[in-house]
Amino acid sequence: MNYFQLFGLEAEFTLDLAELSATYQALQKTVHPDRFAHSSAQQQLLAVQKSAEINDAFQTLKQPISRGEYLLKLRNTDLPAEQETLGDVGFLMEQMELREMLADIEHASDVDAALFAAQETIDVQSQHLWQQLQEKLLVDDQAHNLSAGELLRKLKFYLKLQVELDRIEDSLFD
Repeated sequence: MNYFQLFGLEAEFTLDLAELSATYQALQKTVHPDRFAHSSAQQQLLAVQKSAEINDAFQTLKQPISRGEYLLKLRNTDLPAEQETLGDVGFLMEQMELREMLADIEHASDVDAALFAAQETIDVQSQHLWQQLQEKLLVDDQAHNLSAGELLRKLKFYLKLQVELDRIEDSLFD
């Protein structure tokens, strides 16, 4: 089953999340197990399975990283393995600098300013990658799809940095 087709959407990276959510709610109502309480066991099982499929599709499409990965999968593009080393040395250096910036927050003389600077840096750099990803996914050819896969991989680094920054902030203000 194609998740985009399930929701009546074009297979595109940019989605209207409000429309996605509304369609999700409508689809879930049609297969909610309570509607099949007086049906056969097989029909009840099918309703539960369909409900789970709709939920999986929604979870995949609502998150930009998983949506991009799914779109590339539909385009028969293999994504780089997580363990593969990135060939972009400049990007890896940026990541090391950002990790150092995060490590220094706890010892900064102005913790709020250090948190703000780290958040701003992560936001600006990741936003640039998101824009590139959207442009790459507009064209369905091997070169664009492979580039989009690399961009998704880089964006995962920024998501991990954001999680780490949130953890640091929580630990400092708890």
